[in-house]
Amino acid sequence: MAEVILDKTSQRMRDTFNKGFTALERGNIDYAIDLLTSCIEQEPELLQARKYLRIAEIQKAKQEKKTSSFFHVMSDVSSLPTLAKISSLMKGDKGKEALVEAEKLLRKDPLNQRFIKVHVESALSANMPEVAIQALEIARDNFPEDTFIIYWLGELYQKVGRTRAARECFEKLCEIAPNDPRIVKALKDAIAVDAMNSGKWEETAQKGGTYQDMIRDKKEAELLEKGSKAVKTEKDSEALIADTLEKIKAEPQNINYYRALARMYCEIKMFDDAISILDKAIAMSPGDPELDSMMAITRVAKFDNEVETLEAAGAEAATIDAKRYARESFVFENLQERVQRYPNDLKLRYEWGVKLYGHDYLNEAIQQFQLSQRNPKYRSQTLYYLALCFKQKKQFDMAVEQLKKASSEMATMDDVKKDVLYELGCILELLGKKEDAINYFKQVYQVDIGYKDIASKIEQSYA
Repeated sequence: MAEVILDKTSQRMRDTFNKGFTALERGNIDYAIDLLTSCIEQEPELLQARKYLRIAEIQKAKQEKKTSSFFHVMSDVSSLPTLAKISSLMKGDKGKEALVEAEKLLRKDPLNQRFIKVHVESALSANMPEVAIQALEIARDNFPEDTFIIYWLGELYQKVGRTRAARECFEKLCEIAPNDPRIVKALKDAIAVDAMNSGKWEETAQKGGTYQDMIRDKKEAELLEKGSKAVKTEKDSEALIADTLEKIKAEPQNINYYRALARMYCEIKMFDDAISILDKAIAMSPGDPELDSMMAITRVAKFDNEVETLEAAGAEAATIDAKRYARESFVFENLQERVQRYPNDLKLRYEWGVKLYGHDYLNEAIQQFQLSQRNPKYRSQTLYYLALCFKQKKQFDMAVEQLKKASSEMATMDDVKKDVLYELGCILELLGKKEDAINYFKQVYQVDIGYKDIASKIEQSYA
């Protein structure tokens, strides 16, 4: 596919695009979407129009708060006929028609990852790889830690010859999942292909070199191999730590190296060294929530290791209990401090609420859960814990309301939904609504007969 450049289009097309772009700048989102959609209908390869159309659609979705997981699920359900139509068109080699239908889905829900996937597949079916790449680039900006999107983007970069961009994708993936052998192999392949395209391959091949020699040096290839191992030897860890220390010496302001080094120290249970490194990183980048979280996880891991050591040595129960109490006190106080430092972190609010609930601070826990339910990722768990708080306070009607709300928003029967339905049944039992309770218990029983005492509850109901 040859990308169409705006300057090479008709005056009418340029006028339509400019009006759409201006409307977007002024916040007239609907008008911008209409005009930019008109542009790509006339010139499907005009990537500039596609880019700003997607930006406009995402802005509109965020303004209308159509970004929750529940909204995406409902979009999936209502769009099943369109999805089936797109699949049929692609099977019939009608990729461009499929792409038009996929655009309609993204206009409805531009941050729906299923729709993004279908849009990319449609673009590839239409032999328009640059459209697919652009869609994945925009998706990556909105889901920066999504390994599936980054991996797919890296593969497409390689297919169109953008080898340096492909290499950068796989380098990012190695930061996210350093122990995934598939990703490490993809990075090595990308480095080799990038070297060939940059003219280094012929020079290396003439010297009898291998792909390992095409990486900056053979040492880097060896370190990639060591880092990808699920179980590292002592020598592997020493080599990786030494290499990272050299990188820190060369780039003392690169926080990522400090994070990596702390992880390596934790893997070999050198927790004090990990804490020392994280202290330096936090001093360089104060107010970094990721570093604070990593420090908390490291300190908890140190406590856990100390408890294991005491148990293995046969220490007195009182000594072990004292260490466990110290761990619990640290977790409680650390969560409280971090919530105060990062009041907008809804994940922290959820974790703090769970901890408060565990210590019977019910009103305080409810306050945290009322905030954390705005986080789509933790909404179901939050509603579940809210219900538990209301149950403890004997406010059963409000507990039932939260559980029903949680159940209605969960499409699949995962562990959280089982907990929700089971608790809903238990509360209805307390209220004397046994028939309603059994109906909820049956939903769990039908998918997991071994869940808690669900089998006995169902058998007693039949008896």
